[in-house]
Formats: sequence, structure tokens, C-alpha cells
Amino acid sequence: MCVRRAKSLVCTGWRLTMYTTVLFDLDGTLTDPFEGITRSIQHALNKMGAEVPPAEDLRWCIGPPLWDSFEVLIGTQDRDLLDQAVGYYRERYTVTGLYENTLIEGIPKLLNELAGTSTNLFVCTSKPHAYAGKIVDHFGLSGHFQKIYGSELDGTRSAKADLIAHIVKEEGIAAENAVMIGDRKHDLIGANANEMAGIGVLWGYGDSKELSEEKPVFIAQHPEDIARYLLG
Repeated sequence: MCVRRAKSLVCTGWRLTMYTTVLFDLDGTLTDPFEGITRSIQHALNKMGAEVPPAEDLRWCIGPPLWDSFEVLIGTQDRDLLDQAVGYYRERYTVTGLYENTLIEGIPKLLNELAGTSTNLFVCTSKPHAYAGKIVDHFGLSGHFQKIYGSELDGTRSAKADLIAHIVKEEGIAAENAVMIGDRKHDLIGANANEMAGIGVLWGYGDSKELSEEKPVFIAQHPEDIARYLLG
């Protein structure tokens, strides 16, 4: 016997959630990339002859597209200069920074639990997919995901709204049956723009205020909270 409830169908002791597709952000959600990203930004700023802030003052740069961060850090909207800064960033990041990264505790267990259901999992990151795939492989997580989606090297689809729209179209996903999970407002803004539910996580680089302002369906303090919310 099944009973319809607010967000789910409850059937004889276990729950089938309405979310058949789950999109995961990468940086700050699956892994902590603080060292690699901040050091690579510092490298780029130094090469550009700009002021180089301490690493802690660059925490806000984890999440937004690189071009947006450098626009603030360098104080210009000149695309050529921004492209140059991104090039210097990648000069270090692709060799060293990519692997200055740690896996969030509890993520493997969460992915294993979701993989045991009929839920389809995807990575949805503003990071170029060429880099994202290497990171996901490095941590042995690739087997959990149907596909790794990210931006192009020129910044195309680095905005989460654009990337989520692309994934919905490519995969034939019903947005109302999908949820985007991420640690920054950009993840939730992208979900809202596509009429998709969003879940915010507090172990990354966004705080409760930033996330709650985008009206997620749930805010998780730990990975196991997501498993309880999605699986009941």
C-alpha cells in the first residue's frame, strides 16, 4: 500500500523520493579544494602584477566562475586581461593545484547509499569538465556518476543556470524530479532558474544566510543529512 505525502510516495516502510536525478556540485560539496584554488589564484595575481591577498581572504573565490572572481580581484572587466589571469591560474592549477584537494568526509558513504537506488547521479560544476573528471577519478568516485558535467575552457556554461539547463536538455531530465546539491548560492540560483529543487550544504564555502536566501528545500550540515532527506 502506498500513501502520497508532501514530497514522496511512502510504500510499506520505505520511501521513494520524488527526485530521480541528483546533481552534485564539486568544489566545496564533494571535495575541499581550498589549497589548490587559492594558491593558483595567488600565482595568477602575482604574474599579473596585482595585489596578492592571503589565502584565507580568497575563500569567497571558491564557487563562482573564475572570470567573475578575477574581475573583482584585478578590478577590470577587460576580457583579454581576465583571460590572461585565468591562463596564469591554469598554468599552476593543471599541474599542481588540481591535486591539492581533499575528499569531504562522509561523501563516499552518501554516494554508495544513493547508488543503491534507482537515482541517477551527475556532477554539475563550474570547473571545466576536463579538470573535474580528473578530480573525480583521483578520488575513485567516477563509478557513482552517469556523467561529469562542467564548463568549457573558454568559460561557456560556467554559470550554474546555463550548465543545469544544458544537463536537463542533454539528459532529458524532468526538472521537477531533480535536485541540485551545492555549497554556494550559485548552485541554488542555477536550480531556481531551471525550476529545480536545491539543497544547500554547510560544510563548504557558503554560510546558512547565503544559502537560505535562495530558498532551498533543505540545508544539510553533514552528508548523512542528505541521505536521510532523500532516502527517508
